[in-house]
Amino acid sequence: MRRFHVHVSVDDLEANIRFYSALFGTAPSVKKDDYAKWMVEDPRINFAISKRGHEGGLNHLGIQVDSDAELDAMRRQLSDAAIAATAPSEAGCCYARSNKYWTTDPQGIAWETFHTLGYIPIFGEESVAREAASACCIPVDARASE
Repeated sequence: MRRFHVHVSVDDLEANIRFYSALFGTAPSVKKDDYAKWMVEDPRINFAISKRGHEGGLNHLGIQVDSDAELDAMRRQLSDAAIAATAPSEAGCCYARSNKYWTTDPQGIAWETFHTLGYIPIFGEESVAREAASACCIPVDARASE
C-alpha cells in the first residue's frame, strides 16, 4: 500500500511540532533535535519536518511503498512515460535506510519514491558531507531545476 510523503523545512522545530501534533491529533512517531515525523493513518501520510538550514517551506514530496516490487513498478511507470529519475539506490536519509529514487516534476519540486528498510541513528551518511548544500537528502541533480 502506498503512503503519501511530505517533507517541510521549518525554522522553529518546536513550534511546528506543536502545530502539526494538534493538526494530526498525535505526537510525532520520530522526534530528533532537527527532525520530526508523523506516520498518520487517516489520511495515510508520512509527514516530516526538519530544521537543516534550508529555506522554510516545501522541501520535497514523495510516495512511500511497502516493497521493492512496488518501488520497481512505480519506477517503470515513470520510465514508460519517458520521465527521468535517478538510479535506484540504498540510501541513509532522514534517520532511515531506504531503497529509493528521485525525480523532479515540471514545477521543479523534487519527488522521492522509497521503500524504508530500517532506521539509523543519524540524519544520513551523505548529509554529513552535503549538509551545507542540501536541507535533506535530495540529490543535487534532482534540485537542478529549483
